[in-house]
Amino acid sequence: MKQIFRDRKQAGRLLATHLQKAIKLDRMNSLILALPRGGVPVAVEVASVLNIPLDILVVRKIGHPYQPEYGIGAITEEGFYWTDPGAVRVSDIQPQQIQQVVEKESLEVARRVKAYRHDKPLPFLHGKTVLLVDDGLATGVTARVAAQYIRSKGATRIILAVPIAPDTTVQSQPPEFDDIVCFQQSPTLLAVGQFYLDFAQVSDQEVIDIMNSRSSKVRESYI
Repeated sequence: MKQIFRDRKQAGRLLATHLQKAIKLDRMNSLILALPRGGVPVAVEVASVLNIPLDILVVRKIGHPYQPEYGIGAITEEGFYWTDPGAVRVSDIQPQQIQQVVEKESLEVARRVKAYRHDKPLPFLHGKTVLLVDDGLATGVTARVAAQYIRSKGATRIILAVPIAPDTTVQSQPPEFDDIVCFQQSPTLLAVGQFYLDFAQVSDQEVIDIMNSRSSKVRESYI
């Protein structure tokens, strides 16, 4: 039966319960990285249930120069990016056109890192198990580039955790991930939002408020 999530908060709680059953984690050596903005309200629920540290990894889609909604790659922090050679070749996109999009999106990545993490670096990832959390998976390009970046930082195990994803992606398991944990797989996923009653865009302020609230609760637990 098709599961329709009420909102990202409920999806996060369901995903957390599923994760507890699906995988074993060394909580002392694991952390969660949320993909903003939609992945943050999901990830905070997972972090609360699993009692694992939470932070944010900023990733932006690299859109086609003539069709920005069509992703041909993604860029994350420190200028780390990847573009699909096949999509670039078929579309006959010139290198300078890609560079223009990369430069534009890198500015947005920097802005979000400053807004969400106050320019603080990511936690130490070497030797860690990282749960990469988003509100769903469509093409998967941003998550795959995020995983490549995390791997370059020395993470030894990368688990993609999402409430909803195409069954073909989960079953094929792209090589960037060591595991994929998905609450629900769909053979007909056209857009992640079709599986949510409330899929309103998450604002910068909501992300900041969620992370501030999470930090306050963590501090209180040590008092």
